[in-house]
Amino acid sequence: MDDSCWVREWIEAYADAWRRGDDAALADLFTEDAVYRSDPFRPPRVGLDAIREYWRDATSTQQELDLRFGEPIVIGNRVVVEWWAAMRDDGREVTLPGCLLMRFRAGGRCQELREYWHLTDGRREPPEGWGR
Repeated sequence: MDDSCWVREWIEAYADAWRRGDDAALADLFTEDAVYRSDPFRPPRVGLDAIREYWRDATSTQQELDLRFGEPIVIGNRVVVEWWAAMRDDGREVTLPGCLLMRFRAGGRCQELREYWHLTDGRREPPEGWGR
């Protein structure tokens, strides 16, 4: 079995939770004491309740989500993966590409997640070669 198989399963579960706006399914992917940084200039969300609250708020206005993930880079318990989301958010067509930097505990739950993203108007396709 591929060493990164568990990572692909985790990413697919994360993507599925995002597509459904399911904060409970998302929280199941994290440790009790997880730290979720959605922006380097905002305070982190610490613990499952804070992560669920952030996730409910962040996804509540998203509709018609087209979400893709690139090939993850796995080094021990650290994972980096690009994502590309195009959607209608609060009535506007937007594209939101980004990157997740994560640290996992044994057992496959995420202990720390940092994301970096950029928001632009309109739906756009990823550039050629994206996600590799």
